[in-house]
Amino acid sequence: MQLLCFRAPYPLFFHHTRAFSSMAPTTTSSSAAAAAVSRAVTTKASLRGVVFDMDGTLTVPVIDFPAMYRAVLGEEAYVKIKSENPSGIDILHHIETWSPDKQKRAYEIIADFEKQGSDRLQIMPGASELCEFLESRNIRRGLITRNVKEAVDLFHLKFGKVFSPALSREFRPYKPHPAPLLHICSNWDLQPNEVMMIGDSLKDDVACGKRAGAFACLLDETGRYDAPEYEDVKFKPDYKVSSLLEVRSLLEKNFELTS
Repeated sequence: MQLLCFRAPYPLFFHHTRAFSSMAPTTTSSSAAAAAVSRAVTTKASLRGVVFDMDGTLTVPVIDFPAMYRAVLGEEAYVKIKSENPSGIDILHHIETWSPDKQKRAYEIIADFEKQGSDRLQIMPGASELCEFLESRNIRRGLITRNVKEAVDLFHLKFGKVFSPALSREFRPYKPHPAPLLHICSNWDLQPNEVMMIGDSLKDDVACGKRAGAFACLLDETGRYDAPEYEDVKFKPDYKVSSLLEVRSLLEKNFELTS
C-alpha cells in the first residue's frame, strides 16, 4: 500500500480545562477585583475527530492473545519476551524479523485465532450510543486495527455503522507507529491535537495516539493497567475509562466539540 508523506507530529496540548486570570494589586478596589475575576476565561481544547481501536474496544474481547502468542512464539520464547516487555508483546514486530517460511506459518496461526474471534464477534456495550452521540455533534470517526481487512468488513456489516478511514494491518507501518493516525488526520484535514485515539492497549493504541500528538484515552474494563508493572511505561493516556459509556461525559466535560 502506498504510504503518504505525513506532517511531523505536533506538540501535545495539556488536556485539562484551564483558567486564566489577571493578577490584581493588593490595593485594587473590590469593584476592580470583581472585574478582574469576570475576565477569567475558561478554555477547552477543540476536538473534531475520534479514532477507535477495534478488537477489545468496539468489539468485546474474545481472542485469547496469550494463547496465540504462545502458539506463534513457543512457550520459552513467549516467557522471555513477555518479561522483557511488561506493557505487552508486539507479535507482528517479532514476526517481521523471521524467514519467509516461518512468517507464513506464524500468520496462519494468527489468522486461525482471528477467524475464531470473528465467528464470535460482539459489539462492545456503549459503542452504538457513543457513535450516535458523535454523529449528533458532527464529530468524525475513524478506525485503526492490527486485524485484517476482512475482519473490519465483517465488523462494519454487523455493527451497521461505518468508520472512515478504517485502516487494517495491511496499512504499513501499523500501530503503535503513529503513521496510521497521522494518515487519518491528513485525510480529515485536521491537526493531531484535534483528534482523540481510544483503545484498550497501552502499547498499541495509547502509544500510537501520543506519538502522533493526539489525545489518548485508554479503555480498561477490568483495571488491569492499575498493576505496578505498568507504572513506568513510556506512553501514558490522557484519560482512562472502564466503559465506552463513560466517554460521552468525558468529551463534553473536557472539550469543545466541533465539526
